[in-house]
Amino acid sequence: MSHYKPDHIISNGERFRVWLTEEEIRERTAEIGRELGRQFEGRRPIFIGVLNGAFIFLSDLMRHTPIPCEVDFIKLSSYGDEKVSSGQVTELKEIHADLAGRDVILVEDIVDTGLSISFLADKLSAMNPESLTLVTLLHKVSATTHPVTLDHVGFEIPDRFVLGYGLDYSQEGRNLAQIYIQEDA
Repeated sequence: MSHYKPDHIISNGERFRVWLTEEEIRERTAEIGRELGRQFEGRRPIFIGVLNGAFIFLSDLMRHTPIPCEVDFIKLSSYGDEKVSSGQVTELKEIHADLAGRDVILVEDIVDTGLSISFLADKLSAMNPESLTLVTLLHKVSATTHPVTLDHVGFEIPDRFVLGYGLDYSQEGRNLAQIYIQEDA
């Protein structure tokens, strides 16, 4: 199967280059899946994916987690079509599963300011889960202003705009098999 992974792309008039290859992402995702399998061995966790960005990572992560599990989704907006957070979180789709007494694995594509994942951690904790594990593919450590403890991080990245592998720029780039970083202006 051929995946869409050019060396460079132009999105919304801006140039991006490969930052993380398909192989690097696949290897790290498999490693996190194995870690979750060990962590929740003998249990049946529910993965909560944050739409739209985390859907590809969540799909691959679940296939690498060797235990029975379930899935549900929540959709938030804090960016709109911009490259920086608006500073406000709006819930666009709620979780339908009952999380009380469950082991919950919250899966994000990227944590930058920490606003969205902090909002979600508080929201999910109020649903009385047995446990709450926070997983993100990417973490912009230097951009994080809301304190949050992440349990599993795929990659720490610089405070630069990225897209691909589910992440978008005004809805472009989600189908890229690699993660691309904006080139210096």
